[in-house]
Amino acid sequence: MQPFKYTRAADAGGAVAAVFGNRETKFIAGGTNLLDLMKEGVENPAALVDVTRLNLAQIRSTSSGISIGAVAKNTDTANHPLVRRDYPLLTQAIAAGASAQIRNMATNGGNLMQRTRCSYFYDVSTPCNKREPGSGCGAMEGINRTHAIFGWSDKCIAVHPSDMAVALAALNASVSVQGKDGKTRVIAFADFHRLPGDTPEKDNTLEHGELITSIEIPKNSFNHSYYLKVRDRASYAFALVSVAAAMETKGGVINGEPRIAMGGVAHKPWRALAAEKYLAGKKASEENFTAAADAEMKQAKPLEHNKFKVELGKRAIVHALMRANGMA
Repeated sequence: MQPFKYTRAADAGGAVAAVFGNRETKFIAGGTNLLDLMKEGVENPAALVDVTRLNLAQIRSTSSGISIGAVAKNTDTANHPLVRRDYPLLTQAIAAGASAQIRNMATNGGNLMQRTRCSYFYDVSTPCNKREPGSGCGAMEGINRTHAIFGWSDKCIAVHPSDMAVALAALNASVSVQGKDGKTRVIAFADFHRLPGDTPEKDNTLEHGELITSIEIPKNSFNHSYYLKVRDRASYAFALVSVAAAMETKGGVINGEPRIAMGGVAHKPWRALAAEKYLAGKKASEENFTAAADAEMKQAKPLEHNKFKVELGKRAIVHALMRANGMA
C-alpha cells in the first residue's frame, strides 16, 4: 500500500470541496472495499477524506417513503424497524451480503460504490480495461465462470457484487448526491450504475467529487417479496445469481407492476423487465413464473464458462417468485 494523506471531513461541503479539487483524492467511510483495493495496488489514492462523522446516518420516514442515510451502517439499516416493516426485501438482501463483521462496518453509500470482485481486476499482473483502460480484458478469454451474461461488452464482462443494490433496483430507489458549491441532484437507481460499453472504468454516473448523501425509496403496496442468493458457499461469497422479487397480489392475481431484479449477471443490478412485463396482470402461478423467467433469460448471452447461469437464472427467478408468494 502506498502512503496517502488522511483527513476527516467536518461537513459535507468541505468533504466535496476536498475531493473535487484533486482527482487522486477519494472519500472513505467503512473502507471494506477501498482498503482491500489499496492493499492490492488496484487503487492508489493520494489522499482519503473520511466522511463517517458527517450527519448522514439518519434513517427516517418521509412523505413519499423512506430516506436512508449514506453513512448508516448496513447492519443498522437492515435491522431498522421502518425497513424491516415496510421494506423487508431490503433487509433480506443486506443480510445476505458478505459477513456480519463486514456489514457492521460497511455503509450504504459505500455499498453502492463498491467495485467488481473480478479476479482479473484484482490481479494487477493481468490485463483489465476497468483497472487500466485499453489494456484488454483478461476474463474474456480466461476463466469467466462468475462473469456477466447480460449487458457486457468486448471491453468488460465483470459483474457488480452488491446484494443491497439489487433490492434497491427492484424497489425503484433513487440516490441523492451533493456536488460542488452545494449543488444537489437525485439520480434514479436505474441510471446510477453503468453498463461497461467502451468505458468500463466508469462504474456509475457520479462526477468526481460528488458525495452520496442518502438513498430514497418510495412507498409501495407489495404484500409479497423475497431475496434469493445462489452462491458457492453459504457465507462471505458473492452471488452467482441473485433475485429480488416483489409484487402485490389480490385474489391470487398480480396487481400493478411486479418488480424483479437480478445480481451476479451484469455490470449493474439487472432489472428483469421482460419477466416483469409478462407477469403484469397475470395469476401468480408456477406456470406463469416459469414463462416469465424464460422470457427474461432468452436474452442472455453467456460466455464460455458461465452457460450454466442461464438455467440457474431461470430457476432462481421461479424459486424467488414462489418463495415470495409462499408456494415453496
